[in-house]
Amino acid sequence: MKRIICSLSFAALLGMSATNTFAQKGTPIFPQVPGMEAYTYRESFKKDVAATLDSIKALGITELESGPNPNGLTPEAFRKMLDERGLTVPAIGAGYDDIVKDPAEVARKAKVLGAKYVMVAWIPHKKEFTLDDAKKAAADFNRAGKVLQEQGVTLCYHNHGYEFQPYQNGTLFDYLAENTDPKYLSFEMDMLWAYHGGQDPVKLLNKYGSRWKLMHLKDLRKGVKGDLTGNTSTENDVILGTGQLDVPAILLAAKKVGIKHYFIEDESPRWSKQVPKTMAYLKSLKE
Repeated sequence: MKRIICSLSFAALLGMSATNTFAQKGTPIFPQVPGMEAYTYRESFKKDVAATLDSIKALGITELESGPNPNGLTPEAFRKMLDERGLTVPAIGAGYDDIVKDPAEVARKAKVLGAKYVMVAWIPHKKEFTLDDAKKAAADFNRAGKVLQEQGVTLCYHNHGYEFQPYQNGTLFDYLAENTDPKYLSFEMDMLWAYHGGQDPVKLLNKYGSRWKLMHLKDLRKGVKGDLTGNTSTENDVILGTGQLDVPAILLAAKKVGIKHYFIEDESPRWSKQVPKTMAYLKSLKE
């Protein structure tokens, strides 16, 4: 009884949503230390890469998802700084144009940093993402993904909400999944953006199973309504477990489908205060 009371008190201190599943039987839902998406520290990286890496390491984090050239560093110079701190980069981010124009160079940078995954987080489009946009992206992902795969690197597309425009009996995300070769394209689940785009992250994880390789850990402020634009205020990123998403259920589904790496991404201006609380919340989850 004492353990249950303490756990509930801790949850209350974090302001955890009462609607979230938060079982307390004793087995950790998320026993590992999460990684960090470098975009959380985007302003800090612009000022001092070394100091920013030191700050991330001080949290006990050892994995980053990052661009290969923070603040103009070469991948080689960046790798040296990472190695000096015992940090690794299992996944790098790359622009859509980069993977289309020179996927071999993207693969080279990934390999310099020791990354096994390349994540693309945006498909160029006008106000609305269309079937033509999806068709072009599918063809581009297949071509670029083949080049990366031949270099031992897996291309992952990161959902952003706009891909969930209705199409036939599903969405344009379904079109992308069905018209790309699983050998050449996998996915990174951004749980906030999936939810914001009208999807149930648990169902989406289960639907595409092992094609999901990476995950961004994020939560959406209560009361914010989703849409299909792929846009929302950075103010709407909140401490994990205090927003609208059923985080424990999502994490259990992610474990089931075999997500390889998890990265906290907090785009809010309060990230320095929110990230430690998000980490404490993850550690507190039991089933």
